[in-house]
Amino acid sequence: MKFSIDIDCTPEEARSFFGLPNVEILNKAIMDQVQTQMMDQMKAMAPDEIMKAWMPNGAAWDQFQKMFTGYGSK
Repeated sequence: MKFSIDIDCTPEEARSFFGLPNVEILNKAIMDQVQTQMMDQMKAMAPDEIMKAWMPNGAAWDQFQKMFTGYGSK
């Protein structure tokens, strides 16, 4: 014999029925932290930030430009 039962309930109701803990607050805190870290990493990948890391204070900017503009001209 085979039978099936469809139960219509919310996730909160299912958790409480099975005695599982409510982890929504923990999940929200973790996701907020992950989002903050991702946004910080995206800021670090901005082209102007990359150039600042490669060439602090623009010290080698002239050499960098000469390398590209002077390449191939003999």
